[in-house]
Amino acid sequence: MEVREPAVVYGKKKLTVEEYLEYEKTSDQKHEYYQGEIFAMAGAKIAHNRIVVRLTGLLSQKPRGKSCEPFNSDQRIHIPQNTLFTYPDISIICGKVETLENDEFNVLNPAVIIEVLSPGTKGYDRGEKFKLYRDIPTLKEYILVDSQFISVEAFRINVHGHWELEEYKKLNEELPIPSIGVLLPLEEIYEGTKITS
Repeated sequence: MEVREPAVVYGKKKLTVEEYLEYEKTSDQKHEYYQGEIFAMAGAKIAHNRIVVRLTGLLSQKPRGKSCEPFNSDQRIHIPQNTLFTYPDISIICGKVETLENDEFNVLNPAVIIEVLSPGTKGYDRGEKFKLYRDIPTLKEYILVDSQFISVEAFRINVHGHWELEEYKKLNEELPIPSIGVLLPLEEIYEGTKITS
């Protein structure tokens, strides 16, 4: 999903978390929230959406026998440590789903987050957003899938608590997601997109 400029609501420039959550209940559009500002989420191109659908389908089939479940971009993730509320393209939760004050809306404990990169969001997803995601104590993997080229960047936290990057750039490669024990062929991730290199 694309992120637009901050939106002004209620005639205010800054919102409290409570005001944001109340506003989001009645809004017909999704918004991210960060430090008092809300950001409208725009639609995405066909290739982006195909990749998200393919990934969600593959992940729904794969983690059998594990208590891990993929969620699509309708699932809001909250990071209390830095105030971010956001809608990743895909989030994977393992074990019991924990939410803000048991509200059933704002998930706190994703193990894996996957963002499909669009031209307008690449910098944010790789930079500031990843920095904010690193405040999630349960997060083990952060995966970026390009929607213009065959390119997957997988950031994984190692035994020393440091993030390491592995890249996958060929259709005959497989993307491992160790925290849920699956291998996803890039050929299947990019199926139907007409992206070949």
